[in-house]
Amino acid sequence: MLDTSTRLLRLLSVLQSRRSWTGAGLAERLEVTPRTLRRDIDRLRSLGYMVAAAAGPGGGYQLSRGSALPPLLLDDDEAIAIAVSLRSAMDAFAGMSQTAVSALVKLNQLLPSRLRKRVGALQAVTVSVGGTAPVLDPDTLTTLAAACRDQCQLTFDYRDRAGRASTRTVEPVRLAHTGNRRWYLVAWDVGRTAWRTLRVDRINGRPATGAPFRPRPPPPDVERYVAEAISYAPYRHRARFKLAAAAAALAGRIPPWVGVLEPLDAQHSLLSIGAETPEILIAQVIMCGVDFELVEPEHLRPRFQEIASRLNRAALVS
Repeated sequence: MLDTSTRLLRLLSVLQSRRSWTGAGLAERLEVTPRTLRRDIDRLRSLGYMVAAAAGPGGGYQLSRGSALPPLLLDDDEAIAIAVSLRSAMDAFAGMSQTAVSALVKLNQLLPSRLRKRVGALQAVTVSVGGTAPVLDPDTLTTLAAACRDQCQLTFDYRDRAGRASTRTVEPVRLAHTGNRRWYLVAWDVGRTAWRTLRVDRINGRPATGAPFRPRPPPPDVERYVAEAISYAPYRHRARFKLAAAAAALAGRIPPWVGVLEPLDAQHSLLSIGAETPEILIAQVIMCGVDFELVEPEHLRPRFQEIASRLNRAALVS
C-alpha cells in the first residue's frame, strides 16, 4: 500500500489532469477506497489546496482556484516547456516582459541542476528579433480559452480585415496558433449563423462571458478549416495549383498559414492559396521549389503570363 505522502502527490497530479472527476472515477483511478479518497481530499485542503466537492449521483471533485497558488507537480519535460514558454512570452504578450522574467527566475531557482543547465543553455544562445506579429493581451487569450473549455458564449467588439467594426456574440470551440505567432478563435457566430475564424488581435477590449451553450458539431477538420480561412478565403486573389511533388514531401515547406496542401497522387499535390496581388500569389508558389501548373481560375492565366515575361526579360539582361 502506498504511504500517505505518495498518495497525496498522486491525487494532486490526477486532479490537475482535467477539470473535474467523479468520486467513483477518482477512487478507481487511484486504486483506493472512497473513504480513503475522502480523507486524502481533506488532507489536501488542510495544505491549502481548494478542492471543491459536489454531492449526489452527478457529484465529484474539482481542483479550484484559491487565494494563493499552491505548488504544482511538473515532470522534466513540463518544466522545460514552461521555461521555453516564459521566454517566448516576453515578446508575445503586452505588459508581460517583467512578469515573465520574474516567473522564469523563480522557476530556475527550483529546477534540479540537470534541468537548470538545459534552460541556461537555451537562454544563453537565444536572441529576440523584432517582427510584425501583433502583441496580444494575455487576459483576452485566457478569457477565450476558458470560454472554449466551459462552453460559454462570448460577446466582444471586433474589427474585420477591412477595418469594419462590429459586435459579435459567438460560441467558441477552439483557439488556433500559427507559426507566424498569430492566434485565431474558431467559433460559431450567433448573429451570422455560421462558423467563423476570428483573429484574436482584432478583438477590442475584454470579451464578456455569457450563458452556457449546447455545443454543435464543429467543422469536420478544424485544422484544415482554419488553414483555409486564413490562407485562402479572405484574399482578393485566390488560385489552385497542381504541384509536381507529393504532399508529404512538401508539407515541411508549406506551413498552414501559407496555403492548404492536399494530396492528388503519389507524385502530385494540390495547393490552394490566396494573396492581395497576382505577383504575391505566384511568388508563393515559386518558393515551393517544384514545377507547377495553374488549375483555376483561368482569368489569372494572362496575368501570370505577363509576370513570366517580366521575369524572362530580367533573366536575359546581361
